[in-house]
Amino acid sequence: MDNIISESLLRPNWRKVAYGGMQPGFDDNHTDESFLEDMVMNANVVKRDILKVMQDSVSISQYLCIVTLVSLVWAHTLQSTLDENSLLLLDASLFGSGFLVLLLTKEMRSLNLLFHYILNISFFTTGLYMLAPIYHPLTRSISSDSIWAVTVTLVILHLFLHDYSGSTIKAPVALKNPSLTSCVSLNASVVASVFIASRLPSRLHVFAIMLFSLQVFLFAPFVTYCIKKFSFRLHLVFSFGLMAVTLALVYTLHHLLFMLLLGFLVFISVVCPYWLIRIQEYKFEINGPWDEAKLCFNVTD
Repeated sequence: MDNIISESLLRPNWRKVAYGGMQPGFDDNHTDESFLEDMVMNANVVKRDILKVMQDSVSISQYLCIVTLVSLVWAHTLQSTLDENSLLLLDASLFGSGFLVLLLTKEMRSLNLLFHYILNISFFTTGLYMLAPIYHPLTRSISSDSIWAVTVTLVILHLFLHDYSGSTIKAPVALKNPSLTSCVSLNASVVASVFIASRLPSRLHVFAIMLFSLQVFLFAPFVTYCIKKFSFRLHLVFSFGLMAVTLALVYTLHHLLFMLLLGFLVFISVVCPYWLIRIQEYKFEINGPWDEAKLCFNVTD
C-alpha cells in the first residue's frame, strides 16, 4: 500500500497537450475527467426551414424551364416551324426586354455603363455574324444521331454544373468571379448551341439561332439575378409565371414530356426540400478539446 501511495505522489499530474508526445506514467490515449468538459454537441448545425428551402429551390426550377424553352425553340427551328425572320424578331425582343429589366432594377447606374453594355453586345453580335459561315458546315460529316446524343449530354452537363446562386457574367456589384464549374457549364451550352446551329439550312438561320442561344445562356442568368436581387417577391412571381408558360408550351408539343417536366419541377421544388429537412435530423456533430478539421467556408443559411 505504501508503495502505491508513493508512486502516485511521485507521478506528475496529467495535462492536456497537443503535440507533446507521451507523458511519463500515463498511456498515450490517457484522459482524465476534465477532458470532455469542453465538448459541444451540434455547435455548427444549421436549422433549416422547409419554406425557406422551397423558396431557394425555385431558382433551379426557373432555370430548368429556361433551358426547356431553349430546347423548344431548337426543335421548332429544326422542324422549319420558325424561320430566320421570326428568330431575329425573337432575338430583338429578348435584347429589349433584358435591357428594360436592367433599367427597372437599377443595374444600369449611369449612361457610361449603359454605353459599355451596348458596345460589348455590338461587338459580340458582329463577331457572331462573321463566324456564322464557319458554324454552318461544321458538322456536315457527322451523323444526326451522334449530334443529338452529344447535344443532350452537353445540356445535361450544363444543368448539372450551372451556378444557380449567381450569374456566369460578373454583375457590376459582384465581389467574386464566376467559379470554374459555372464556366464549364457555360462552355457546354455554347458547344451544344453550335451543334444545333450546324444542322440548319442557311447561314442566317445559324446566326439567328446562335444569337438566341447565347442570349439565353449568357444573359438570362444575369437578368434573373438582377430581378432576384431587386425583389424576391418579383423573382417568385416571374419564376412561377415562367413555369406556367413552359408547361403550357410543352403540353402542346407532347403530353408525355409535359408529365416528365411537371414531375421534375415537383421533385425539385417539393420532394428535395422535404428530404433535406428530414436528413437534418440525423446530422450529428461533436466539437471538443481535440484537433479538428476546420471548414474553409462559412456555414450559413
